[in-house]
Amino acid sequence: MSVDTSTSRQSDTATGAILVTGANGQLGTELQRLTWPAGVQVVAVDVADLDLTDTAAIEARVAAGHDGQPFAAVINGAAYTAVDKAESDLVTAWAVNAMAPAAFGKACADAGIPLVQVSTDYVFAGDKAGAWEVNDPVAPLGVYGASKLGGELAVRTSGARHAIVRTAWVVSAHGNNFVKTMLRVAATNPTLRVVDDQRGSPTSAADLAQALHTITLRLIADADAPTGTFHFSNAGDVTWAGFAREIFRQSASCGGASAEVAGIATAEYPTPAKRPANSLLSHSAIQRAYGIEPRPWQDALGDILNELIGDVK
Repeated sequence: MSVDTSTSRQSDTATGAILVTGANGQLGTELQRLTWPAGVQVVAVDVADLDLTDTAAIEARVAAGHDGQPFAAVINGAAYTAVDKAESDLVTAWAVNAMAPAAFGKACADAGIPLVQVSTDYVFAGDKAGAWEVNDPVAPLGVYGASKLGGELAVRTSGARHAIVRTAWVVSAHGNNFVKTMLRVAATNPTLRVVDDQRGSPTSAADLAQALHTITLRLIADADAPTGTFHFSNAGDVTWAGFAREIFRQSASCGGASAEVAGIATAEYPTPAKRPANSLLSHSAIQRAYGIEPRPWQDALGDILNELIGDVK
């Protein structure tokens, strides 16, 4: 991922503590691994530290600041991401994905600090031929997408300066994700059946964290920094089956697990929640506003496999 250097220089003037939610998740882990400017401290919290179903606790935590000083910004990267479970657990999904962002939005507006809210491709119906633009009509297919859209609307109407960053297909060397699942299952299965009619762009959690790093520091340092809705994923598009094939190609090159991939239709792998057929996100808005140019997903995958397995050739 490349970033406009003038933006980076301006962001060096940012100071203060940044509250980050989802500390133990893929994104939260990567945000904590980044190098931040000397005057910036990341205060990362997870469910044990802050209950995201408790809006009063959220507002109080933001208002309390850190070490006697107000927070400089909040990055809300935590979410209820169990897409299928959300269909029957909609109250919790809405509490975490919609009401928590509403509370963060109110608290950030009250404190006069920016909020960076992470959202999802699931706000779209997935029925478009090309990449989704930030202003395309939204029409979520299930509870997860609807609740995340609710969070977007809450943040937009909160009065807080904000950046909503939609992403898709997040993977990393940490937690539970498609890359790690493929490698684990391939260890005992020579052939895997993987959906081949859903398209999107895989997203490295590390690259997403770097994008949020750029945006957040700019919002702190520059009162006129771009706000609104942006998309970030790695560049290029692929189906889940194609993604799996590339995982195994790169994995095999360094002695890791490999398997044959048989592409199947979504109808052959029914799930409680309906998935978007097209999750491809346009990067035009984030490129214009922040000079962020995502790198190819294949390159990002290579870094993940290097961490999990070893030197990918």
